[in-house]
Amino acid sequence: MASQETPPNDPQPGGSPQNTSPKTTYAFIWFSTLIFLLVLWVQEGGQPPEQPLAYSEFKTAVQRGQVAEVTLRNDEIRGTFSDGGIAEFAHQEGPTRTHFNTLRPPVDDPELLGLLEQHTVTIRAAPSGNPWWQDFIISFLPWILFLALMFWFWGAAQKRMTSGAGGAMEYAKSRARRARKETSTTTLEDVAGIESAKREIGEIIDFLRNPEKYRRLGAVMPKGVLLVGPPGTGKTLLARAIAGEANVAFFSISASEFIEMFVGVGAARVRDMFQNARKEAPALIFIDELDAIGRSRGAGLGGGHDEREQTLNQILTEMDGFESHENVLVLAATNRPDVLDSALLRPGRFDRTITLDRPHRHAREAILQVHIRKVPLAKDVDLAELAARTTGFSGADLKNLVNEAALTAARENRDDVNAHCFEIARDRIVLGEERDTRLSAEEREVVAYHECGHALMAYYMPKADPLTKVTIIPHGMAMGVTEQTPQEDRYNYTESYLRDRIKVMLGGRSAEKIVYGEVSTGAQNDLKEATKLLRRMIGQWGMSDAIGPVGLAIGEEHVFLGREMGAPREHSEKLAELIDTEIQTQLLALERLTLDFLTEHRKELDLLAKTLMQRETLSAEEVDKAIKSAQARKIA
Repeated sequence: MASQETPPNDPQPGGSPQNTSPKTTYAFIWFSTLIFLLVLWVQEGGQPPEQPLAYSEFKTAVQRGQVAEVTLRNDEIRGTFSDGGIAEFAHQEGPTRTHFNTLRPPVDDPELLGLLEQHTVTIRAAPSGNPWWQDFIISFLPWILFLALMFWFWGAAQKRMTSGAGGAMEYAKSRARRARKETSTTTLEDVAGIESAKREIGEIIDFLRNPEKYRRLGAVMPKGVLLVGPPGTGKTLLARAIAGEANVAFFSISASEFIEMFVGVGAARVRDMFQNARKEAPALIFIDELDAIGRSRGAGLGGGHDEREQTLNQILTEMDGFESHENVLVLAATNRPDVLDSALLRPGRFDRTITLDRPHRHAREAILQVHIRKVPLAKDVDLAELAARTTGFSGADLKNLVNEAALTAARENRDDVNAHCFEIARDRIVLGEERDTRLSAEEREVVAYHECGHALMAYYMPKADPLTKVTIIPHGMAMGVTEQTPQEDRYNYTESYLRDRIKVMLGGRSAEKIVYGEVSTGAQNDLKEATKLLRRMIGQWGMSDAIGPVGLAIGEEHVFLGREMGAPREHSEKLAELIDTEIQTQLLALERLTLDFLTEHRKELDLLAKTLMQRETLSAEEVDKAIKSAQARKIA
């Protein structure tokens, strides 16, 4: 199961035909350029390239017999060099020219004609001024060309405005893209790990293809199907697969494309989209990121006149307007179902909700099978083991893992992708990019003790996730990393597991306090995550005797709707103070337990830190060996 949260591709937006052919535009521009060059040529009189001469140089050339012919027109003299003249002026810069031109001075030179006759120069006279057709072209053709160009642009702009190709009427046109089966390469075979969702979608596709089969039994096709799941779990990929499988019209659009700066544009686009779908029924409409316009109404500043709310109202109206014989289905995707308006979720609109969660172990293996189709694998790659070590990865993460492994193999000039390439790719995704930051000896020791505090708590805590790796090589924004990998997928967390998890988070800071008597800034993220987790335990999951079994809208990943605009809190200030006090009390208690435990295992901590400073990275087996060695020394 790969996942790319982008709408299906389509070459042309629906309702926006191309009105001006690019070939026509280019032809007009070339024609205009040709006319302009013709005008310049006519203005020059069609004369060949000429050598400019001063009047004195001209007379000297005549006296030397270097001029063969001249043409007199008013004060202008044009002529042709003789062979001697061509040879004389060939040394000058530029190409050799057989013609020349000069201007007579304002003072009349009565000796000129005699000089020309004396040296047997052929004398021609040209009428003053150009022929009437040349004057007409030079005077009026540039203006005619300019006006023609202006009228052409004006006509093209009018055409766009009236037909919806970028003008005012374009705003009311739907931006939904019409996907065609022959251009869509994704099918349900490219979707893995979500078999239940594929069965649901397969039934819907069959309903669109054979509606009579279901109508005979009194069944009515659902009007809407909502795909819900975290980012990267395959919602848009599933929609692309439907476009490739269904022999029906498929329109796709992102919800944010409905909204423009003008009031009423979103509602107009919704109407146009549904109208286009009804014309091509049976049809399927896919709206990605529905929460962009489907949020609960009444939370905005604009009230009922808010553009987003008007667009939502129009979608609700259009879905209510479907008749039983209209085979049009709306498919929408969101990763925020908690903020959707309740009117969207009622039966008769989005009748079905398909939940796409992060894939389990066997699903991850099936997803990897899809993505390695074109990847040459080495014999040491075990997909089952790789799937077990990628707990929590989404379909998009797994696709990225395979791609990073292939890039690593290419970087190493390999002919196949081996297990080592996948290991490097996994570390890059989980731990972050390895950095070249060089730490001082003192800082390196602090980081080593910090990470060994985490590792020791992860090794000994009975409910903690198993330790995988510990390193003091900087990755991403961290100076060191302690990695834990669950042995199996977890869907339910016990209080003992969560408390051991917090102890592991506090292990680094506690190790620093034991060894150095003070703490550093390296525990900032640990404290943030520990406080966040403990707040959810107390405020949402009822894991506190002092607060009791309450479930409040605190500690959630998303901000409560309307909180920033002064909406009332779900609990009193007194209860909020009690929760804060309880969080502080439990954090201090868990830190005391962690400090006592690490003090008791100080020898293991010292030996593990010394070994880590020597090797920089330790696997789970190496950590186990070092701890058992320290235990043996302690007993001896």
